[in-house]
Amino acid sequence: MTDVDGVPKDASPIQHDGQVVDQTTGSEVIDWYGPSDPDNPYNWSSSRKWIITVVGTLATLVMTMNGTMITVAADAINNEFHVSDANFPNSYWPVATWALGGGISCLVILPLMEDFGVRPAFLTTYVVFFLFVIPQAVAQNFATLVVTRFFAGGCASILSNTAAALIGNIWEGDRARTIPMSFFVTTYMAGASMGPVIAGVILQNLSWRWISFMQLIWLAILFPVYVFIFQESRGTVILQKRARKLQKAGQNVRGPQDGPKMNLAQKMVLSTKRPLRMLFTEPVLFIFTLWSSFMVGTVYVFTQSVEQVFSGLYGWNASQAGYMQAAIVIGELIGWTGSLMSARLYFGSASRNTECPGTPIPEARLYVSVVGSFVGVAGGMFVYGWTSFPSVPWIAPAIGLAMVGCGIDVVVLAIADYLLDAYAKYVGSAFAAVVLGENLFSAFLPLAAQPMYTNLGFNWASSLLGFLALGISCAPVCILIWGRQIRARSPFMKEAMVEKRVESDSSIGEV
Repeated sequence: MTDVDGVPKDASPIQHDGQVVDQTTGSEVIDWYGPSDPDNPYNWSSSRKWIITVVGTLATLVMTMNGTMITVAADAINNEFHVSDANFPNSYWPVATWALGGGISCLVILPLMEDFGVRPAFLTTYVVFFLFVIPQAVAQNFATLVVTRFFAGGCASILSNTAAALIGNIWEGDRARTIPMSFFVTTYMAGASMGPVIAGVILQNLSWRWISFMQLIWLAILFPVYVFIFQESRGTVILQKRARKLQKAGQNVRGPQDGPKMNLAQKMVLSTKRPLRMLFTEPVLFIFTLWSSFMVGTVYVFTQSVEQVFSGLYGWNASQAGYMQAAIVIGELIGWTGSLMSARLYFGSASRNTECPGTPIPEARLYVSVVGSFVGVAGGMFVYGWTSFPSVPWIAPAIGLAMVGCGIDVVVLAIADYLLDAYAKYVGSAFAAVVLGENLFSAFLPLAAQPMYTNLGFNWASSLLGFLALGISCAPVCILIWGRQIRARSPFMKEAMVEKRVESDSSIGEV
C-alpha cells in the first residue's frame, strides 16, 4: 500500500540531522535541522511574524474593498452606460461576477498554486489583479466592467486566501494563531463593509472612474512593500529549495515535493471533487457553509439595501448612504473582542474534555457565535427593520447595522476555527466548500434586495432576513448538543480526532 505521495506505508525512514533516510530509495528526505532551525517559519521572531501578518491582512483589506467599492457608483454607471434598474438590479452584475470569480478560483485554481509557494503565487496574482483593475477605470461599456471584474474577483480571492495561509504557515498551534486569525477574519469582513465608505468619499469629490484609479494608485504604492516583506513561508517549499542546493552539490537527497506527482488534470479533479463531496456528505460542513454563506451574503445585501433605505427615509445621496456602512465596520470591530472572549472559553474547555483529555472541545468554539447569531444578526435585523421610519433618527437603524456586523464577525470566525479543529488535514477542502458558498450567496442574494425592499417595504424586508437568520441560527445549536456524536460518524472528523489524541498522548509522554 502507498500513501498519497506514493511512498510505501511500511517504509521505515531514519532521522538524521535535517534529513530522513528513505530506505526504499536510499536517498535522504530533507527535513528541518532540529526544532530550532532558523529557516523554519515557526521559529521566526514574533516581530517578524507580526509584520508579515499585518501586511498580509492589509492586502486582504484592499482586495475585499475592491469587491464593494463600485456599489456606491451604481447610479453614475447606469447613467453613463444606459443601464436600467427599473425591473432588475442590473447595476449589481459587476459585483456578482466579482464574487463568482472568487468562488471558482478558490475551488479550482488556488490548489494548483500550492507547489509554487506563497511568495510567487501572491506577487504574480497581485500583478494580474492590478492589470484587471485598469480596464475598470477606463471601461467604455458596461460589459467591460462585468467581465473584467470576474477575473479581478478571482485574483482577489486567491490573494486573500494566500494571506490567510501565511498565518497557518508562521504561527504554530491554536493559542498562537488565535489573535492573528481573528485579526485576519475581522479585516476580511471589514474590507467588504469599508468599500462603500471609502468609495463614497471618492465619488463625492471625483467621478466614478476615480474609484478604480485610486485603487490603482495605492496598489502600485503597496507593491514594493509586499515584494520586500513577503518571504516564502510554506515549509515544504523552503525545504525543497534546500534540497535543490544539496542536489547541485552532489548529495543524494530529495525534497518533500520530489517523487510521483499528479498532473494538472488530476489536481483539478481532486481540488474540485473533494470539497463538493464533503459539502454534500458532511452534515456539519453543509450547515456551516449555509450559516457562513448567509452571514457573508448579508454584508453584500447591505451594499444594496442601505442606500435604498437611507435615501428613501432621509433623502441621502449614494455617497452619504455609503458612509452608513461604517456602522457595520464598527460592529465588526466589536465582534473581534467577542471572538477573543470565545477563544478563552474554548481553551478553558480542555479541562473538561473526556473524549480527548487536555484538548479543547471543538464545539466550545460555538458558544459565543450562537449568541452572536441570534442576538447580533437576527436581533440586529429586526432593529434595523423596525427603526426604518422617517420620524426615527438615523442613528437607530445604524445601531441595528452595527449589531449585525458584530454578530457576523463572531460567527464567521467561529466557523473558521471550528473547521480548522474538526477537519485537521482536510480543512483546505472544507474551507474551499465554505468559500464557494460564501461567494455564491454574495453574488446572488443581493440581487433580491431591491425587489424585496420595494415590494415588502423596509420594515418587513429586514424582518424577513431576521427570520431567516433565526432559522439558520438554530442548526448550530444541534451541533452544540450532539457535536460529539456527529463527529464520531464523520470519517474525516474521526481521523482528525485520532490525530489529536495521538498528539495529546505524545505531549503527555514528553512531560
